[in-house]
Amino acid sequence: MSDAETPFSIAVPDDQLELLKQKLELTRFPDELEDAGRDYGAPLADIQRLTEYWKDVHLPKWREHEAKLNEELPQFTRDIEVDGFGTLNIHYVHKKSTVVDAVPLLFVHGWPGSFVEVRKILPLLVEASPDHPSFHVVAIGLPNYGFSQGPSKKGFKCEQYAEKRSHQLLKGGDWGALITKRIAQLYGPKHSKAWHTNMPLAGPPQLTQSPLLFLSHYLFKYSPKERAGIDRTNWFEEKGSGYFKEQSTQPQTLGYSLADSPVGLLGWIYEKLVNWTDEYPWTEDEVLTWVSIYWFSRAGPAASIRIYYEILQGSLEGVSQNMATPIPLGHSYFPKEIAVHPRRWLKAANPTLIFESEHESGGHFAAYERPEALVGDLRKMFGRGGPAFGVVPGKTGF
Repeated sequence: MSDAETPFSIAVPDDQLELLKQKLELTRFPDELEDAGRDYGAPLADIQRLTEYWKDVHLPKWREHEAKLNEELPQFTRDIEVDGFGTLNIHYVHKKSTVVDAVPLLFVHGWPGSFVEVRKILPLLVEASPDHPSFHVVAIGLPNYGFSQGPSKKGFKCEQYAEKRSHQLLKGGDWGALITKRIAQLYGPKHSKAWHTNMPLAGPPQLTQSPLLFLSHYLFKYSPKERAGIDRTNWFEEKGSGYFKEQSTQPQTLGYSLADSPVGLLGWIYEKLVNWTDEYPWTEDEVLTWVSIYWFSRAGPAASIRIYYEILQGSLEGVSQNMATPIPLGHSYFPKEIAVHPRRWLKAANPTLIFESEHESGGHFAAYERPEALVGDLRKMFGRGGPAFGVVPGKTGF
């Protein structure tokens, strides 16, 4: 990893803005069945409204949105050497607290997120206070996402995403949960001291692996909240996971639409922003800034979905069920996460689990939906009296 950190500001070329304008003007919308609602996917009225707003309001003011992102998020790039893939130029947000002994924290996003997910929690994490710990924060843009360079060769798997990203504390959701888990396995406890996720995962109990847990699955009832979580997980598997199959098997075919049609990209991502959150009141500007980062991304929007194909070649079951790590772990539970597993499954799969916090609302994009709640959990876990206080030598956060 290079020591050279280069300041970065988002500055989309004028010709890309003009091309987007032209494509939005030439959009051809599909028809829609009567009373379709959300049953068939993103509603036509929603996408038409967002498209018009994108073309007539958001895009003409892109320089203002761009400037606000640059103002709020201190951004940098640096070259990182990845074994077998050469040097990749990686974009990231890096903001230090004024507290000298703040705890270093690495925030890792997933799909269809990006570095922008750190936007609301960043000022809270670096805030200095005698009542809670403060953090030095790095929010990395994964290769193929945002303004990070992507690999040009096949086989960039979870180990490559995790390579040389050792850090003191780890925070991740979606693919970020699996990547930070892998960092913890590869680099803990020497370089990585603890990790936290808002997307806890565990497979169903197996008789050969956990006979007592397997028997409890059939002999003991689940609580109403656990049953609601199981129902949510079943809904996602039955009604919301079609994208997963396509992205993990034929990403190139889907990529033509995502790379060529901004409205196709909008519909593909907007569906998840709505379905995966807990009635979060998305504004047009929020949605379109989120999608614009994909449209203007360095590697292009098609590149972002290859992670599904590459990691799934090694079996998602192996990646998501092997959750044990040698360092302390914390969980935040949000009811509208896309997979909500019973607590007994999670505890059996994560023997180093030392912190749990349950919330009454919130979904998959917790850092964006419930920033105060998520940061509150990190403060409790790593603050005075918390189970992970002082886990980083000399860095208490105070």
